[in-house]
Amino acid sequence: MMKATIKHLVVCSLLATSFLISAAVNDNNEAIDINALIKSSEKAAYYAGKDGSSSARMMIVDSQGRKQQRQFTILRRDISDNGDQQMMVFFSRPSDVKDTVFRVEKHVDTSVDDDRWLYLPALDLVKRISAGDKRTSFVGSHFFYEDVSGRAILEDNFVLHDETSDVYMLKATPKDPSSVEFEHYIVSINKETKLPMLIDFFNKGGNNYRRVEAVQVNNIQGYPTVVRSKVSDLTSGAYTLMEFRNVKYDLGLDDGVFTERSLRNPPQQWLN
Repeated sequence: MMKATIKHLVVCSLLATSFLISAAVNDNNEAIDINALIKSSEKAAYYAGKDGSSSARMMIVDSQGRKQQRQFTILRRDISDNGDQQMMVFFSRPSDVKDTVFRVEKHVDTSVDDDRWLYLPALDLVKRISAGDKRTSFVGSHFFYEDVSGRAILEDNFVLHDETSDVYMLKATPKDPSSVEFEHYIVSINKETKLPMLIDFFNKGGNNYRRVEAVQVNNIQGYPTVVRSKVSDLTSGAYTLMEFRNVKYDLGLDDGVFTERSLRNPPQQWLN
């Protein structure tokens, strides 16, 4: 009888502890407001100002330490905050990618795929990038097309994973697992700037195989801005570093900049 009573008390205690932990996590999620947090993070990372431009340089390092460089200019305009967005990426170096242009029409409605095109000057060809290719290499780097234009937050379910004095750590699980190569990712969001500072991707085996990190953040025109980022292949040891220079916001970029015409005739006034 005594053993049964003790066992009953232990079970009740465990259930109560489990309930309290669950309640604390739920209360914390509610207190933090996960939806508001990820929207703030998306805005900080991809929607600073009404538009913007920057010069970028990539250093691609393979598993044997061999290096390649890419240099380009990014122009971006927001239709609305956390909404539809337009982007153009104009490559200038090296010679094998010079005059290549990447164009994006980003749609917040997840029922409509983002429109992405790549202009290949050697063939004078505009190639449409299908939705299935958005998580493939961006011009030979370890960045994906989706890393450059941004993954829509509506594509994933977010829950609070952990918290430190500096960051909120959210676990994101794709709503359509068949559309991506990862099982989930953990994103660390700076509490002050709301910028995502570290994103670790995990496969179905639970292995952390890919990492995206903000290496350096500067304040530019009042906006916390990532000016140095890195994507690492944690399996092979290969990685790509990207540096942003001459970052400017609220330039007043017009409709004509973000059209198909700019693929073959870049708007030089915004690229110099």
